[in-house]
This record gives sequence, C-alpha cells and structure tokens, in this order.
Amino acid sequence: MEEPSLTRFAWLSIAAAVLTIGLKTAAWWITGSVGLLSDAMESIVNLVGGLMALAMLTVAERPADQEHPYGHGKAEYFSSGVEGTLILIAAISISGAAVNRLISPKPLEEIGVGLAISIVASLVNLGVALLLLRVGRRSSSITLEANAHHLLTDVWTSIGVVAGVGMVALTGWERLDPVVALVVAANIIWTGVRIVRRSIGGLMDTALLTEDRVAVRDATNKLE
Repeated sequence: MEEPSLTRFAWLSIAAAVLTIGLKTAAWWITGSVGLLSDAMESIVNLVGGLMALAMLTVAERPADQEHPYGHGKAEYFSSGVEGTLILIAAISISGAAVNRLISPKPLEEIGVGLAISIVASLVNLGVALLLLRVGRRSSSITLEANAHHLLTDVWTSIGVVAGVGMVALTGWERLDPVVALVVAANIIWTGVRIVRRSIGGLMDTALLTEDRVAVRDATNKLE
C-alpha cells in the first residue's frame, strides 16, 4: 500500500503561517511593539519555509530514474538548509529593529489586546509544530522536522515577546521590549546554525561519529 504524501503537512504549515502573519501583524499594529513586529516578521519566514518545504517534498517523493538512480531524497536537505538560513536572516532583522527601539524607546498601546492576539497565534503554531515533528520523525523527513523546529522557534519567540511586552505594561520600562527581542534573536540564531549544519552534513554525506562507528562495529561483530 502506497504511503500518503507528506506534502499535505507542508500545506498545513503554509496555512498556519498565513494565519499567524495576519494575527501577529494585527497585534503589532495595535501595540506598536518592536517585539511583536519581530514576531510577525518571523512568521513571514515561516511562510517562505513552508513553500520551500512543499517544493522539496514534492521533488523528494519522485521515484528513482535513470538520471537519479538513488532517488531524489537529498532534495530535502536543500529545503532544511534554506530554512535554517532564513531563520538566521530573521534573527538579524529582529536584532536591527530591537537595537533601533533600544536607542529610541516608544510607549506601547493597547497591550492587552495585542498580547491576546499573539497568544492565539502561538497556540496555532504550537499545535502545527508538534504534529509536523511527530510525522517528520516517524517518516524520517528532515524537511518536516526542520519546519517543525522552525515553528517551535517561533513559539519560543512569541513567549519571550509576550513576557517582555507584559513586563513593559507592569513596570513601564519601555526598553525591556527590545531587550527581550534581542535575547530571543540569539536563541533563533542558535537554532538556525544547527539546522544549517545538519543540512550540510547530509549533503556532504558526513561520516558517523567515532562512537557511533564503534557501536555499529560491535553490533556487527556480535552477529558474526
């Protein structure tokens, strides 16, 4: 029996990205928070990542042919590599916006409404991310796993932003908003670097770690 296509999960990721872009943009428009603006920017990257995942999964599912006797599975590494790079670009953009706001702080408006909208968007991302992560691991799809980790990064971004904006409302310290955005950007950079390194390793057919090779050799010797 033929396995169902994984592309439907990429479409789910795209739909979630479109929805959260709308929600987070509304939250930023209402509050004027640079943190919420950064959150909305990352959702745009999510959309690009979802579209790339869809394209690469479509290619990867093609059967082996004369020109590609080993199939097209390696295409998934290109997708995850591009997505990791997009995460890094988003982090740099977030940092730039945060530094500008740190230098020239501005008061936030309608914080309660903005936070409520952002929380709804985060719950959407969380649900989709957990589903993609489970399916990606079960089907050994690095593209779905990378997409899931990207969405989870977005969730963590939103948690940090919501906490920062909430603290601004409680303390009146306007510079806390960009400070939290910078901290979250650093976490995003770390996630992006890990995804890019994993993709490069897959494309370059990196050898197993020494301890892994030893374990395989020992297991093979026991079977002989």
